[in-house]
Amino acid sequence: VSLDLKQSAIAIRDVVGNCLGEPDWQARTPEDRAERIREAIRRNDSPREGLDNESKRALAVFEAVAFCRRKYGQRAIGPFIASMSHGVDDVLSVLLLGRWGGLHGPGGSVPLDVTPLFETTEDLANAHTTMRQLLQDPIYWEHLSRRNRQQIIMLGYSDSNKDGGLAAARWLLKQTQSALVQVLDDAGVEFTLFHGRGGTISRGGGKTHAAVLGSPPGAVRGRLRAIEQGELVSAKYGVRGTALRTLEQATGAVALATALPDAAGAERGDWHEMMETLTRVSRDRYKALVYESPGFYEYFRQATPVDVIERMQSRQGLDLAPHDTIDDLRGVPWTFAFTHSRNILPGWFGFGTGLAAVIEAHGEAAVRDMARDWYFFRALLGDVELVLAKADLTVAGRYSALAGPLHERFFPVIRAEFDLCVEKVLGARGQQVLLEKNDALRRSIRLRNPYVDPMSLLQVELLARWRDGGRADDALFEALVASINGITRGLQDSG
Repeated sequence: VSLDLKQSAIAIRDVVGNCLGEPDWQARTPEDRAERIREAIRRNDSPREGLDNESKRALAVFEAVAFCRRKYGQRAIGPFIASMSHGVDDVLSVLLLGRWGGLHGPGGSVPLDVTPLFETTEDLANAHTTMRQLLQDPIYWEHLSRRNRQQIIMLGYSDSNKDGGLAAARWLLKQTQSALVQVLDDAGVEFTLFHGRGGTISRGGGKTHAAVLGSPPGAVRGRLRAIEQGELVSAKYGVRGTALRTLEQATGAVALATALPDAAGAERGDWHEMMETLTRVSRDRYKALVYESPGFYEYFRQATPVDVIERMQSRQGLDLAPHDTIDDLRGVPWTFAFTHSRNILPGWFGFGTGLAAVIEAHGEAAVRDMARDWYFFRALLGDVELVLAKADLTVAGRYSALAGPLHERFFPVIRAEFDLCVEKVLGARGQQVLLEKNDALRRSIRLRNPYVDPMSLLQVELLARWRDGGRADDALFEALVASINGITRGLQDSG
């Protein structure tokens, strides 16, 4: 089993700046940093003496990679993933650290695949430009040539969804993949798109075969690389028969998408226009609540168990301490907290308003035609329907009440958008009830809720008592952790 490596590009920059003796490294432009790294590679510079412990640990990672390759073979280590990648310098930094860490191949090369991970809305929108610049960089092109001109690019789903809502994130990811296909094909580079999907719909979860068949033409070339996360590993692969079925579906979808890249249906220009409207209106509605409503972040902290989740992660050594704004919060605790509060807001909020705008402009018949004939939109609509079916606004109202006066300000807005979303999704799919065409899943949710609901209500009570006591009662906290784990197992895809 190969082991991938992953580190934040921001942390990598800190180490490189320290090793180069550049105290203002983070403040410099990406272009300046890239040119300084090229200079260090060309001159074969060594890191300065007297490195701090963080820099020494970073270099030790590459020493461990070299050791693993010698002892276990070249395939023992997979790609090095630079998360939150922004520019060319973030990829070149990994090559420089690899050299300093003693990871040497023939001719001074670094025998390691470097994978940029584009996560934010801005970085995803600029991913094709960044990759074009990277492939035109002589140092990186030489490195890639030694790696058989094979490039892995990772796409993040969580932060882009947090930035603008589900519809905007999915449309952006589709456009990003199309643009990357063009850039990499023009450069003659074999590529694999690595999907950083989570368990929930808002983090790219859902049916793997639907996601594959909904990919842009040319984005799947006989290869699929995706994360399977958390409780879904057990749900999809814990039983042999289920594991085989999961792999059969994925293999079949990859084969079909590779052999018949247009099998998902031709894309019409008016559909793109409709998606642009849906994306714009839904994003504006989402951001008006999440980013532009005074007090919403405080409401989020009170109406969800995010403080318990942060305490749990801190005990595990992960940096998920409380933040001051939503911008500072990563997508994982954001989605996880809203899923536990049972409204699953990141998976649907704004979509109803956006769909209503499309129906008003083009008519419901046109939307139904698009849902029938365009696989991408049909899959998106199905995912929103699934999230709506799994949400429970009655239980969510209990969590919301923990926010006191903020409950009366925000929860009616959330419920109104939820009701609108249900109405418009049912109309677009020509149904009377959610999951009308999926009896098994509808029955599964109906059978599951009587077991999960009592745990949710108990968690609400425990949250109130724990917070009233200044979050100092360890026994209450352990009970909350038990409730988090129980609800997570019950929901199966909590984030």
